[in-house]
Amino acid sequence: MKHILLAACAVAILSGCGSQGKQAAPTGNPFLSEYTTPFQVPPFDQIKMEHYKPAFLQGMEEQQKEIDAIVNNPEPATFQNTIAALDQSGTLLRKVSTVFYGLKSANTNDEMDALSRELSPLQSKHSDDIALNEKLFARIKAVYENPGNLDKEQKKLLEETYKDFVRGGANLDAESQKKLRELNSEISMLQLTFGQNMQKETNAFQLIVDKEEDLAGLPQNLIASAAETAKEAGMEGKWIFTLHNPSVMPFLQYADNRDLREKIFKGYINRGNNGNEYDNKEVVRKLLKARLEKAKLMGYENYASFALEERMAKTPDAVYKLLDQIWTPTLSKAKEELADINAEIKKDRKTFTAEGWDWRYYADRAKKAKFDLDENQVRPYLKLENVRNGVFYVANKLYGITFTQLDNLPLPHPDAQAFECKDKDGSHLGVLYMDFFPRASKKGGAWCGSYRSQTYKDGKKVAPVVTVVCNFTKPAAGQPALLSADEANTLFHEFGHALHNLFKDVHYYGVASVPRDFVELPSQIDEHWAFEPEVLNVYAKHYQTGEVIPAGLVEKMDKSGKYGQGFATAEYLAASLLDMDYHVLKEIPDDMDVMQFETETLGKRGLLKQIPSRYRTTYFNHTMGGGYTAGYYSYIWAEVLDCDAYEAYKETGDIFNQEVAGKFRKYILTSGCIDDAMDMYVNFRGKEPGIDPLLKNRGLK
Repeated sequence: MKHILLAACAVAILSGCGSQGKQAAPTGNPFLSEYTTPFQVPPFDQIKMEHYKPAFLQGMEEQQKEIDAIVNNPEPATFQNTIAALDQSGTLLRKVSTVFYGLKSANTNDEMDALSRELSPLQSKHSDDIALNEKLFARIKAVYENPGNLDKEQKKLLEETYKDFVRGGANLDAESQKKLRELNSEISMLQLTFGQNMQKETNAFQLIVDKEEDLAGLPQNLIASAAETAKEAGMEGKWIFTLHNPSVMPFLQYADNRDLREKIFKGYINRGNNGNEYDNKEVVRKLLKARLEKAKLMGYENYASFALEERMAKTPDAVYKLLDQIWTPTLSKAKEELADINAEIKKDRKTFTAEGWDWRYYADRAKKAKFDLDENQVRPYLKLENVRNGVFYVANKLYGITFTQLDNLPLPHPDAQAFECKDKDGSHLGVLYMDFFPRASKKGGAWCGSYRSQTYKDGKKVAPVVTVVCNFTKPAAGQPALLSADEANTLFHEFGHALHNLFKDVHYYGVASVPRDFVELPSQIDEHWAFEPEVLNVYAKHYQTGEVIPAGLVEKMDKSGKYGQGFATAEYLAASLLDMDYHVLKEIPDDMDVMQFETETLGKRGLLKQIPSRYRTTYFNHTMGGGYTAGYYSYIWAEVLDCDAYEAYKETGDIFNQEVAGKFRKYILTSGCIDDAMDMYVNFRGKEPGIDPLLKNRGLK
């Protein structure tokens, strides 16, 4: 139940609020009393491993008592005593879950991994005990059929609650409900296992270089970072490159040593596919089978149909229609880029055929030849602190909000930073944590989450506590962190999610979350400002001289910005199609070879052999981990929206147009899902979006 037990799964955007538990609490457990920290943020410095399990168990017990109180209420069911009471239940469970799963993503350890496995079946049972409570559903149904006088937000909460229970199996017979419980528990554990295996596989690989000549072509900052990694591993004098993106991607782009590029490339694309204890192939097969069985139990022919019913797309056909529209021009563009790559190989008087480990290296050379731009020329102007200030600058120009660094807050990790966000009238909007660098205890990628979501308590607004977590290139000791253009873009993206969390203003948890294929609109539109010349002139300053990035370099960035979109779009679309193809299956054979399925389903579409799916099956955590199941297409679906939405600013001649920004905040960022997603967009834009701005933005038109 997405708003009854949000904390049961760690997804991209978490939610929670702090409140005092009702039972007598053992002394010393910070979850069992009100936080006394500034802004009532979690007291990370006081939370110990032994605090989690008692708080989880007590949280589930308290919520069950709250459910019993609703069910046993002798008064007729009303919105307040049933729907609102259910929505507000589980305060302690929400409180501990948001901290535990937030930290498990950003700073896990073996104990946390073990506890999450222990908790998984307990939480699955607890969630099902609520979702399949016959008397509770009877009260919900009574209100649904006789709602009384409700405002718009209350009507939406009632609608979502009823729908959640139906989709949670409330209308199934007893035998089917028993089977559903078993499937939910199995799915939860398999998703957890998949993610843990993927992280262990990523951390296990090391490319150890002990000859300086093997570093040829690599930028100095990457070499220094690899030396630092080796030193931390007790191998001073060597260099260690890892499968974390800030290490592996620039290595593939710049390393002259082709054999080493091949080695790290194969290490990257074979994660979870090595026949060891962390192999994910059988995990995936079992997961697909369990999901399909659940969908059929709920009356759907495949899992995608079940999942998409709650999203903007509604049907698999609508998703395929969009992806197929973009696939043809993308493949054409990728073939043009492959021709450029082959031309560069010939310049080296080499006779080999380009492989996956050659693409980034020779595409970078082709880009330099075409546009006279080396991406390493840009890095000195993208000092992390300056990019962060650029992100804050754009938010201030658009919405008038400010960010002030705080030194008196407990931090989720010593590397993290804390900021207070204030609205344009000076009122407190929330707290923002930022945590930038990779570590073995942190999962890969970048995300935005919450340690407390915005809500209301006793009629008073409770401000959110938001976190942005990234995996940027860590600098060597004493050196500044210089970002790549892609990393700078990522920071703008995740900050867009943060703004969505900070601006949200709803009274109920059940109307806080927008559909999965809408949630990337606030993040992706923020990327559009990242490299606008007006914005670059503010934050892109040389880390040594303070010189503003030269206009000529900005012009080169602009001209070259769309180069490489054939590769980037093809690898993304391949992953989106793979995700969909798995989840439209109507049968999962017991002997299914998932890697063979991947090869065949992408091969029949003509994907170039040099371009692997952005996420191959055995490390595709977006879908196999549960956050974007039958939903990885959401990024491109939302990109149709964000490219069209950005046109609204450009049409005025002012990318910081206050009227447009005000409408975007009001209709997109503030109201959760009180309105349907397309209605929200039309309320902002005045029309439905078209696909042309996306094709133009990606250079595919």
